[in-house]
Amino acid sequence: MPVHQDKKFAQEKKHKIIQNDTKASQGQWGRAWEVDWFSLASILFLLMFAPLIVYYFIMSCDQYQCSLTDPVLDLLTGKKHLSDIWNKTPMLTYRAAGIYSLWVTFQVVLYVFIPDFCHKFLPGYVGGVQEGAVTPAGVVNKYEINGLQAWIITHVLWFANASVFHFFSPTIIFDNWIPLLWCANILGYAVSTFAMIKGYFFPTNAKDCKFTGNFFYDYMMGIEFNPRIGKWFDFKLFFNGRPGIVAWTLINLSFAAKQQELYGEVTNSMILVNVLQGIYVLDFFWNEAWYLKTIDICHDHFGWYLGWGDCVWLPYLYTLQGLYLVYHPVQLCTAHALGILMLGLLGYYIFRMTNHQKDLFRRTNGNCRIWGKKPEYIECSYMSVDGTKYYSKLMTSGFWGWARHFNYTGDLMGSLAYCLACGFEHILPYFYIVYMTILLTHRCLRDEHRCWSKYGKDWKRYTAAVPYRLLPGIF
Repeated sequence: MPVHQDKKFAQEKKHKIIQNDTKASQGQWGRAWEVDWFSLASILFLLMFAPLIVYYFIMSCDQYQCSLTDPVLDLLTGKKHLSDIWNKTPMLTYRAAGIYSLWVTFQVVLYVFIPDFCHKFLPGYVGGVQEGAVTPAGVVNKYEINGLQAWIITHVLWFANASVFHFFSPTIIFDNWIPLLWCANILGYAVSTFAMIKGYFFPTNAKDCKFTGNFFYDYMMGIEFNPRIGKWFDFKLFFNGRPGIVAWTLINLSFAAKQQELYGEVTNSMILVNVLQGIYVLDFFWNEAWYLKTIDICHDHFGWYLGWGDCVWLPYLYTLQGLYLVYHPVQLCTAHALGILMLGLLGYYIFRMTNHQKDLFRRTNGNCRIWGKKPEYIECSYMSVDGTKYYSKLMTSGFWGWARHFNYTGDLMGSLAYCLACGFEHILPYFYIVYMTILLTHRCLRDEHRCWSKYGKDWKRYTAAVPYRLLPGIF
């Protein structure tokens, strides 16, 4: 065989090995084929109460200075009726509808029509057209990774307006916060309903659809794996990253501007929340290409869980700390502020380095060094639906030797830092750490159930080598 053909064969073989490493049984990918009673009950609970939870939190700040107990006490003692609370709630306005429509349209334009140029001049940044993981149907989707670019353009325009043009007030988001909530709900329900109809009648790839026969479960968890319109508009990537996460830092900036307007200063706690959550958002967009390999893209289908969740739950409940600090400004002592900053930065370091170790291990097929040593791992095998046997490696050294999901541990440390910045007068700011603990623990269990189904006895070997999920020596 000629030398150039031999090299070409080796490259093709290497590419196939990498693909095989991510390819799993169609029967185990994504969500369940059958719905048990507990899953159905959970789905119905979330569909009914998740929107009410968001409303309750936002209403409690607007009408009760962020107290979660006073509204309940007023209702139980007869001081107020539900109609009284509802009648005091700001309704949808044309102004809010215009703001929200313009915002979403702008993010669609940045996502679809402006190819990424950041990767051309930012060393180490991976952007532009990238391949995702292999879907259950064997499809490899391509994505235009330009989230960092969209974030930069959006924030440059925001600061240009705040400092030079003054077309609108920096407090515009806070001033229209509840009317914008109704807009976000409309979009969340609209896109979730459209995705379900699309899955039935004109799916992007019929082989990547799953139907359980239960309407509520299919609506909640989705039918299509990667619904798309045209070549580049991917529902999962857009709604997971834009418009909610791009808006996250803008929302916090608007809260800081409102604090300045009301009290004449921005407290160090508000600055901490803006900085620590800003680092998290920037990390997301800097590593957007890596995000294509995460559970949201690789396993979840697109339904109400992602559609409504990314439009409403994420921007409204992930920003509760900043909202709380508008109503209850907190000026931390220097030691307290530094302690929170160190906790947040340490959590981010653990989160990022743990993910980096895993990414390096995968990219090099284990031919790398973790903490100065050759990584240890367990080689696993699994079967695809066509009976083909594949092999994969699970790392058992570095942070991944401490716990099976130690990246989540770092994430939780950062989440706790956001909450601690708000002091201890109210429990509302601490919803985030409670929610993230439940979410990430559930993700641990969900991911491990999938891995046990995929790897069988090899997964038992892995869990014996790394016995803890999140906290070494504890859990």
